[in-house]
Amino acid sequence: MKNQRVFKFSSTLLVGLSLMVVLAGCSSKKVKSDNVRVGYFPSITHSQALVGREQGSFQKALGTSKKIEWKLFNAGPAEVEALFAEAIDIAYIGPGPAINGYAKSKGDIQIIAGATDAGAIFVSKKGLIIKDMKDLSGRKIAVPQFGNTQDLTLRHLMSKNGLKDTTKGGTVEVRQASNADILSLMQKGDIDAALVPEPWGSRLIEEAKANIILDYKDLFREGNYTTAVVVVRTEFLKYNPEIVEKFIRNHVEVTDYINKNPEEAKVIVNKQITELTKKGLSKEILDNSFKRLTITNNPEKDSVLDFVKFSLDEKFLKIKPDTKDLFNLAILNKVLKEKGLEQIKY
Repeated sequence: MKNQRVFKFSSTLLVGLSLMVVLAGCSSKKVKSDNVRVGYFPSITHSQALVGREQGSFQKALGTSKKIEWKLFNAGPAEVEALFAEAIDIAYIGPGPAINGYAKSKGDIQIIAGATDAGAIFVSKKGLIIKDMKDLSGRKIAVPQFGNTQDLTLRHLMSKNGLKDTTKGGTVEVRQASNADILSLMQKGDIDAALVPEPWGSRLIEEAKANIILDYKDLFREGNYTTAVVVVRTEFLKYNPEIVEKFIRNHVEVTDYINKNPEEAKVIVNKQITELTKKGLSKEILDNSFKRLTITNNPEKDSVLDFVKFSLDEKFLKIKPDTKDLFNLAILNKVLKEKGLEQIKY
């Protein structure tokens, strides 16, 4: 019996020591990161990621001690889950998923910079001319994803014009589909309209002969609304502020490069999209897409807070989140000040 007790005690001690080693290992990972994992989309709204990836400038900014790992996504919610799982550290993402991620995690994700403004368009199928929003009653409208930036914008427009989704007793059927599927649905005439980001808006106009209902400036805030922001895991920022600062510094430099060299930047963006999706964009679609887009460092705080309100109105958020820590622009403003650029109030 005595030997059994010794054995049980020894086993318990070994398990305890093993657990301590595992926990110590996990703790050390939180403090130090060998690689910097960055989430992004193969989209022109994530132009800084595409240009920086192609030019290798983010890697140069970090030096040889850290390695950039680019993680490709096609949907914001999947990117948020990757942030929760600590599979990525920094991400280019739409404001809708960023808001939901911040609210769901109670602050584990923060917005640290802007990336692009506007870059969306509302179109109707070939032969259907919509001159009044009320004419959308009884129609089928597609968005890339429920709760994303375009969906929230559409529902805000509908509400302003006395329209509601059929699921809420209204007369407008709102569908979610991938951008590629939206193109196919409109070509077949299975949907009447769509509110989509670029370059898909321009593709719908060229390939499906769609008509413009509202262009990017007419959708919301005269085009001064964010379409993509940069977010970071709060814990990663806490333990790796110098890495985040180097990343943001290069983000600002790439933003400046794109704005000063738009034609060169378009070629680079298209090259990356071709590599990642196996299909590039025509020059006309690329040019028209960039006309509807603003490349910026500003996350347009007021527009994000509007999206918070829309998310609450549409029940995508159940409880109003405390947004006081949603933005953390201290590093961005430090970099902007060093470069003699205007800082962002938040």
